[in-house]
Amino acid sequence: MASAVLKESFINRAAVTSADPIVIIGTGPVGVRTVQELLRTNPGQEIVIYGDEPWEPYNRVRLTQMLAGHSTWADVFKSLVVADLPNLEKRYNCPIVEIDRHARIVVDAMAYRQRYSKLVMAVGSRPHVPNIPGVDLDGVFTFRNMSDVQGLLARRVRSRQTLVIGGGLLGIEAAKALQRSHTAVSIIEHGSRLMERQLDERAGEMIREHLMALGIKSYLGDSVKQILGDRLVEGVRLRSGRELAFDTVVIATGIVPNTKLARDVGISVGRGIRVNDHLQTSDPNIYAVGECTEHRGQIYGLVAPGLEQASVAAHSMLGKKAAYKGSISAANLKVVGRNVFSIGCVTEEEITNIDHCVEYSSPSSESYRKLVLRQGRLMGAIAVGKWNEVSRIQEGVTFRRRIWPWQLLRFKRTGELWPTQVSDDVRQWPATAAVCNCTGVTRGALSAAVAGGCQTVEALAECTGASTVCGSCKPKLAQLLGESAEATVDKGRTALFVMSALGLVAALLTLLMNPISFASTVQVDWHLSQLWTNSFYKQVSGFTLLGLSLVAMLLSLRKRVKRVSFAAYGYWRVMHAVLGVLTLVVLLLHTGLSMGQNLNFMLMFCFMGLALVGAFAAGMTAYESGKASLALGRWRRCTTWAHIFLFWPLPVLLGFHVLKSYYF
Repeated sequence: MASAVLKESFINRAAVTSADPIVIIGTGPVGVRTVQELLRTNPGQEIVIYGDEPWEPYNRVRLTQMLAGHSTWADVFKSLVVADLPNLEKRYNCPIVEIDRHARIVVDAMAYRQRYSKLVMAVGSRPHVPNIPGVDLDGVFTFRNMSDVQGLLARRVRSRQTLVIGGGLLGIEAAKALQRSHTAVSIIEHGSRLMERQLDERAGEMIREHLMALGIKSYLGDSVKQILGDRLVEGVRLRSGRELAFDTVVIATGIVPNTKLARDVGISVGRGIRVNDHLQTSDPNIYAVGECTEHRGQIYGLVAPGLEQASVAAHSMLGKKAAYKGSISAANLKVVGRNVFSIGCVTEEEITNIDHCVEYSSPSSESYRKLVLRQGRLMGAIAVGKWNEVSRIQEGVTFRRRIWPWQLLRFKRTGELWPTQVSDDVRQWPATAAVCNCTGVTRGALSAAVAGGCQTVEALAECTGASTVCGSCKPKLAQLLGESAEATVDKGRTALFVMSALGLVAALLTLLMNPISFASTVQVDWHLSQLWTNSFYKQVSGFTLLGLSLVAMLLSLRKRVKRVSFAAYGYWRVMHAVLGVLTLVVLLLHTGLSMGQNLNFMLMFCFMGLALVGAFAAGMTAYESGKASLALGRWRRCTTWAHIFLFWPLPVLLGFHVLKSYYF
């Protein structure tokens, strides 16, 4: 009766529309996503979807949770609900057995014929069952679909010794789920580690140790030679010769794409159904998506690539421009309670001899992270344990982002590639973040002082030394105490900002302008070029330059020697900026804007670097004006330290410069 209704429904619809529907074979997540994308792009599109299971579409990813008792029947089904629409016909428990490519007709198991304009094969895959003697005994299961889960749920109650063959993600999850009801569960993996396709040796060992702590044994580097038993499973014999007693065996050794339907009608098939970048098969009116497909020689066994393919196929069928360029395999999962992330080239088999690997382990060894770089670009990453940067890492691997040396240094030290984004509330800053840039006092040290009884800004300053130099961090100390305080950086702030701008302009002009030309004739009494060619003038400007540099260094004394405390620190800082600008003017008189060569070039490079970074540091200091911004403070600190760093080569270079000048 139901079949007659379906047939009549099709005939009636065919009478009122000239366009044949798009037919989709497969009600898994990828097939359902194809329907959703088609309806989103063209809400009036006529669609017929076929499924070969007696269930409505369900989320296969949640089958493990259902087996473990963490998800209900409703949870598994609700995420793949297909809306009831007049232009969408759902035919479940109705497998397609034949395709007539020339007539564009599919035939279902009840011999009813359905025309199509385009056909999508989202037929998925089936469990790979190795050819092991005894694999057909009662008590051997696969773990792939809802029927498998129902069988395992019934079996779990009376199973006492269960073996899972396969140490991949699915096998591990199945092992953990089957541990309920006091069942002893073991895993056997022929490879040298668990999750061999996603993890390296170290990460795989961490998962193995975690499983062991949960009571799940792992047998690595061995495989099942025979499943023992007469009618029921009684145990297994391993390749190593050992015999182990088990009453249940679960096979989780991978998948095999379903290609029979395509092969039977002459569609090009390799390991999967071959498709182009538009997800078309060798028949341009037939598309394939999901685990059944082979794209550019690659088969994807994860859901995410299939969902990408579904979107591209839907747009292509509707005449939109879309192309699938492949996916980078990524797994961001919770494996037996541990966060596990893997993307790109990460295993020893995928890493080449030109790749560079950088690893990080937390002091407690609870988390492990690994980056794989090729010519400075991110090619892959592994993480065991929570990692807040997973989304950025995934984007970095997808687009082969460049990773800079300073990022690698941060990663080796903290396990993070990018600075931690923290709010401007000082109380939420990391304990290692510097609150007082002048003295280097951290938030952790200040919090310890507060806990020790310091309840005012003055008490904190006396105890830790914070805010005793320039005073710009007083508002931060007050915020830490829940109070408010005025910043004292305003003394000389405007002048400091003006001098930093002048210094920046002077340094850029010195770098960008051409050297001043020499006199075109010797018959003039005096020419500007004599300032850097005449020995006397050159000595005067040179020693003036040296003197100004030495006087500019007095700022460090005011900052670090308590006895040198006359005048406000803000005025000292302005004077330091003024001396910097004067130094650039004298440098112009000494060199005529010429960068020189060899030693002179190195000296000029150092001076220009000092001037540029110093101007940025001064401008940032003036702008900060007590703002409690961790990011701004970090940039200010970086530019200040860069300014100090560039100063250190100067004495040596100046010494050689003076020695060379007088020696020759």
